[in-house]
Amino acid sequence: MTGLGGRRLWPPFRFRLIAAIIAIVATLAIVLLVMGRAPICTCGTVRLWEGAVNSPGNSQHLTDWYSFSHIVHGLIFYGATWWLLRGRLATDMRLLVAVLVESAWEMLENSPLIIERYRSATIALGYTGDSVINSLSDVTMMVLGFLFAARAPIRISVLLGLALELLMLFAIRDNLTLNIVMLIWPVDAIRAWQAGLS
Repeated sequence: MTGLGGRRLWPPFRFRLIAAIIAIVATLAIVLLVMGRAPICTCGTVRLWEGAVNSPGNSQHLTDWYSFSHIVHGLIFYGATWWLLRGRLATDMRLLVAVLVESAWEMLENSPLIIERYRSATIALGYTGDSVINSLSDVTMMVLGFLFAARAPIRISVLLGLALELLMLFAIRDNLTLNIVMLIWPVDAIRAWQAGLS
């Protein structure tokens, strides 16, 4: 559909999709605030990047090493929703499902149960949860990963996911795979290696 001057106009459906995503993310922000999450880092500043993993600023600013994990979430969610829902939902609606799942995870991740699990089972001894701005950034990173996977050949998406996992593994001795392993079935040898003790 084109408008005056031949410019393409957004289809009404696309506008509704974006409005729905904004509504989900706004709801996430409100829920996190009600849960007592700090809107921004309690240090009072907002930085684009926080590179120190074992610092009070980790998971408090816009991006950090774990932002790459959320890009991997998006790659995985694209593949999973394609496999599970391809015959029933268009890509736009699958993105909406991915935003709902990621937002639900952000709420769960910042619950006392998961925060305590991170502190007891992983090397994140001082972890206190994410700031609201970091959680919203995490959802945005997931969306970027999903949109990348929607445009890229499958092998490129797989290579990107593996590259990000390896980058995090070498840079901070952690990644999405180890995060899942340590949350579900903590391994003392992995924890020691992550802490630099072996």
